[in-house]
Amino acid sequence: MLTFYSDHQSAHAPLRELNNGEWMDFAESPARLASIHASIGTGEAPRDHGMAPIEAVHDSEYLSFLKAAHDEWLAAGREGDAIGYAFPVCGRRRLSLDRIDAKLGAFGFDAASPISSGTWQAAYWGAQSAMSALEPVATGRARHAFALCRPPGHHSGRDYYGGYCYLNNAAIVARAAVDRGLGPVAILDVDYHHGNGTQDIFYKDADVFFASIHADPASDYPYFWGHGDETGEGAGEGTTFNQPLPRGTTWETYEAALDRALEAIAKFGARFLVVSYGADTFEQDPISHFSLTTPDMERIGARIAQADLPAVIVMEGGYRIDALGHNVAAFLAGIES
Repeated sequence: MLTFYSDHQSAHAPLRELNNGEWMDFAESPARLASIHASIGTGEAPRDHGMAPIEAVHDSEYLSFLKAAHDEWLAAGREGDAIGYAFPVCGRRRLSLDRIDAKLGAFGFDAASPISSGTWQAAYWGAQSAMSALEPVATGRARHAFALCRPPGHHSGRDYYGGYCYLNNAAIVARAAVDRGLGPVAILDVDYHHGNGTQDIFYKDADVFFASIHADPASDYPYFWGHGDETGEGAGEGTTFNQPLPRGTTWETYEAALDRALEAIAKFGARFLVVSYGADTFEQDPISHFSLTTPDMERIGARIAQADLPAVIVMEGGYRIDALGHNVAAFLAGIES
């Protein structure tokens, strides 16, 4: 399968995150890339599509913040990675803020997503990898293409970051596909965690269908989004389909949910598919709690392939480093089966 990746995506390398009340090593580390490269290779370097496809999804003020955040952190006399600590829980609105701590809270929603010196560079080239994967599929040169994005993207909304995500690669591809007349477009999110940013971006949009299979937010991050009664609003009513599943979910339960998601995508009339693939559904993932195996990853890919849609696969989570490459390779093998 055609794969796109830039070495710039390793530049994002925070040292630690605040998780479950204590400091821990940053889970979304560049070591994830090495594991995947060992199994599938590095792929092609992406073409630089510039800012236009990113600006079609993300707010300009947010993008300006993201580019400058770490420099502002250092200018304030800080060291290391920029991490917010105060977040508005109500009345979130556009304000003129000077202090970097306030900006981190205004544009972020957790303390587990530091901004390092290389965060913007890595996120930017992750988005370019996603756009480059779109090109061969959109032109018919390939039926499927894989964007080896890092950092991941599906928790990032129009004007916020969190969950290790800074630019929403799946949303950038989906919006570009709609703009190129490839729609109707569907996004299928099979990461362990709900893609709250993707949902938020398209929640009132009739052009993009969002289907997600994920851990029940009653027990798992991101907690506040991804419940079954979230179905879209306004013109987008009925274009969001969430299936929260319990911890310990095995293939039998997951397969049924996947079938329901694909049936809903077919009913929507999708002609183009974006897959947010997270390997953190794996049974040994250190921060997740499903019980899927490496052979199950191939089964997921094969079942998605049966939908017979041109597809761009965008890498999201997966944190069991020694197994990550094998799981990604299995999933892609299923797609190509």
